[in-house]
Amino acid sequence: MFKRRDARSTLRIVAEVFWPRGGWLRAAHYVKHRMRRLPGTPEQIARGVFAGVFASFTPFFGMHFIVAAILAKVMRGSILAALLGTFFGNPLTYVPIAYIALQTGHWMLGTSMRGTLDDSMFSKFGAAAGDLWHNVLAIFTPERAHWTELARFYEDVFFPWMIGAIVPGIIFGGICYYLSVPVIHAYQKRRSARLRKKMEKLRAQAGAAAAKR
Repeated sequence: MFKRRDARSTLRIVAEVFWPRGGWLRAAHYVKHRMRRLPGTPEQIARGVFAGVFASFTPFFGMHFIVAAILAKVMRGSILAALLGTFFGNPLTYVPIAYIALQTGHWMLGTSMRGTLDDSMFSKFGAAAGDLWHNVLAIFTPERAHWTELARFYEDVFFPWMIGAIVPGIIFGGICYYLSVPVIHAYQKRRSARLRKKMEKLRAQAGAAAAKR
């Protein structure tokens, strides 16, 4: 009953992850309109946006929603806005986010990125994933667990990324916060005016109908 009418192939699902059916511009407009209609004060919604944008800079892939929701809860912001704010991190922005966070992290730690971005991140992702898969299989086989690539990934990528995400996360989250407050405030004000005008019109119509009786 809940299945799609038009079944998507695996290739189409993967393609739409990197390029939505309506394009990223349409997706951005959808997020913008959803953000404007969220309940709460402009400041609460903007704090949620801050939490979502900040979370998208962290290396906790697959857990950005959870990180954003927890941060929004702590900041007394909108959790729904935080979830929408995580769309700041997407296949088009992950590479520059990773580069900025890694460079910042190594600078803060006093270390340096060994090799190119591809050597420091993408290849280490693959090597760490291989180690992880090997260790899972080692639970059910006589093979011994290997931790070398996972330890290297943690030292060279994950930990510097986690530390380096703090500064750009705060900067970009703060920019989105200060841009969101006036926009949401203006939208809510216009929406309240429209609703008030509509209610006055309905009352006038009801009064006219009662007068005719």
